[in-house]
Parts: sequence; structure tokens; C-alpha cells
Amino acid sequence: MAARPKGQQAQGPATAAIDAFRPVPGTGRTSTRIVQQIRALIRSGELPVGARLPAERDLCDRLSVSRLTLREALRALEVNGLVEVRTGAYGGAFVTAPTADRAGAGITDLLSTSGLSAAQVTEARIAFELGIVPLVCARATQDDLDELRRLCDEAEEARHLGSYSVEMSFGFHLRVAGATHNPAVGMLMESFREAILMSMREAHHEGTQGVAEHRAYVDAVERRDQRLVRRVLADHLQRTADAVSD
Repeated sequence: MAARPKGQQAQGPATAAIDAFRPVPGTGRTSTRIVQQIRALIRSGELPVGARLPAERDLCDRLSVSRLTLREALRALEVNGLVEVRTGAYGGAFVTAPTADRAGAGITDLLSTSGLSAAQVTEARIAFELGIVPLVCARATQDDLDELRRLCDEAEEARHLGSYSVEMSFGFHLRVAGATHNPAVGMLMESFREAILMSMREAHHEGTQGVAEHRAYVDAVERRDQRLVRRVLADHLQRTADAVSD
């Protein structure tokens, strides 16, 4: 049997080496500095997902901070989804990966509170959604096309019943992002949700022309005609841009 590497535990997650941490400078808010240092170690891979941070006392000594300050930093990291603090015999602070919902919520909050105008949001949409057209045309499956057409049917019925909402329009565009089969694209589109809905409301979308354009988009994707898909989408988004122009 091969010898176990020195320092490796027989069971449980690996504990991060204490040498990875550096004393925190005395300038600025100390807990914020700790958060920045640990976040940098996570991003660099020195603290992989699942790793356990050193014992509280050891970490305090290495960082030259009090336990109160360290706990404040760990709470901030836990709120951001980067660390999970567990109790019990096998407890401690463990590196975790933020969920897609948590990460998306952070971007949504940023977009929603940054004072972006509807015109700016629509301009960003045009760049983003036209940019993913090649992926949609190359990867959309028959199931994707069927689901997009079902959404068109629901939107058209809602329009006739007077219950159409801009959320239905956004749902179509979000499903288009899903047809790229790239989770990052879907996450980015989802993070734009509130900002895009704001721009759609300002444009006074009623779905009358939009549903027909959505159908034309799906038909063009089925034909794998990127040029036609881009033209249909560009015209579709330009109507919103014209409606919210400053």
C-alpha cells in the first residue's frame, strides 16, 4: 500500500495550510481585509471548494486579529456563499461555491440599484442577445424549439384574454438563452431579469407584435439561418430601443 502523503488526514476534508494566510494590515476595516484575502485565495485555487479553514485560534494568530474580527469576516463570507460554518465535532469553516441563484441575485441587485436607464439596458440586451445567436442556431434541439413555440402559444392566448405580461416575453428570451446549452449564458440572462423587465415596462410592451416576432425567430432558428435570426431579433429589439430612447 502506498504511504499516505505527510500531513494528509485519513478521513474528512483537507485543511488549508496556515502558511497561505498573511497578517492583515492595520489600515482600513480589518474584517474587510480578511474577507478580501480569503476571497483572493479561493479565486486563485489555493483554497479549493471543500477545504476547511485552519482552526480559529491558529487563523487568528496568523492573521494577527481578534476572534471577534475573524468571526465578523467569516459571517460576511458565509452571507456571500463562499464559506459555510459548521458546528459539532467535525465542524469549522469550509470553502463552498455560491449557488447560481445567489450569484445571480447579487448581479441583479447591482443592476437594479445602479440607476441604469431603460435605453442602456436595451443597448446591452442587443449586444448580448445578438451575440449568442450562433450558439442558439448551432445547439438548439427539437425540444428547445417545441418549448419556445409553446411559450409563443401561451403568450398569444394571454394576449387574447387580456392577461399578457412582460414576464412572459422575458420568459421566452430566457428560454432562448437556455437553448445555447451553456449554463453561463443562462445565468447571465437571468441576472438581467429585473433590469430587462424595467425596460420592457417603460416600452409599454403589449405583446401584439412581439409574439409574431418570437415565432419568426423560432422558425429562423429551425432553419439554422443565422443571418435571418439576427435580422428578426435585431428588428425585435430595436422596437424596444426606439420606445425607450432618451
